[in-house]
Amino acid sequence: MKRGNDTEMTTQRLPTLFIPHGGGPCFFMEPPPGFPAGLWDNLAAYLRGIPAAIGQRPRAVLVISGHWECAAPTVLMAEQHTLLFDYYGFPDHTYRLTYPAHGSISVAARVRELLGQAGISADAEHQRGLDHGVFVPFKLIYPDADVPIVQLSLKHNLDAAEHLAIGHALRPLRDEGVLVVGSGNSYHNLREFFSTKATASEASEQFDAWLGAAIRSSSAERERLLSGWTEAPGALDCHPRSEHLIPLMVAAGAAGEDAGKITYHEQMFGKTFSGVQFG
Repeated sequence: MKRGNDTEMTTQRLPTLFIPHGGGPCFFMEPPPGFPAGLWDNLAAYLRGIPAAIGQRPRAVLVISGHWECAAPTVLMAEQHTLLFDYYGFPDHTYRLTYPAHGSISVAARVRELLGQAGISADAEHQRGLDHGVFVPFKLIYPDADVPIVQLSLKHNLDAAEHLAIGHALRPLRDEGVLVVGSGNSYHNLREFFSTKATASEASEQFDAWLGAAIRSSSAERERLLSGWTEAPGALDCHPRSEHLIPLMVAAGAAGEDAGKITYHEQMFGKTFSGVQFG
């Protein structure tokens, strides 16, 4: 496929993914003093391995990042993306990263069409750049920036059931060569991330175990559990605010009846992180 060409179609239904995108530009800098030298190496290897793991090349990717919220689902409709360096306090060179990805107006329009058919009003945005929840992991997944990317925002309300419904509406994309990716983190409590408290690690382990069981449940049970995720053990300790978890709901909703599995699992500072694939 040539860069920016979204006319080629894959021949098989694509899976949907929920990926951890790390912290800021973590893969493109040395860990701070006192941090393990290879802190992000396993996650980087997981992200680099996604193209082989899904087994086919999508004609485009639709990414739902934990770093973009709007009143209504909003589609980034751009032919050529800029980057939004929405992280703070990192080395100067990390604000000069490049990722010259193209967009796809046709896929963006299809996203709005599908949402509209489901009774979900969707807005359009033309100027915003790709945030670091998109360009940082995708510099590893598709380093040549040769797969068109479309970004879709979360809704401000961060309602799990509504985002599952957004995913439902987007299911046809999987048969149209579009890879649906939720980008966030299965653990996101920045105040506790570096904590050595046993209670913080226990909450992380409890929630991750619950999440893994929910992911592997039948589709109906999975959606029931995910809709009520706040009732899970350790849930609110791991996600005091849920913007990094809600992209999972879109990926799960788009999965339909397809089974889910944990494809990445690691502990950092005693906190457990997981990546997910449906289908």
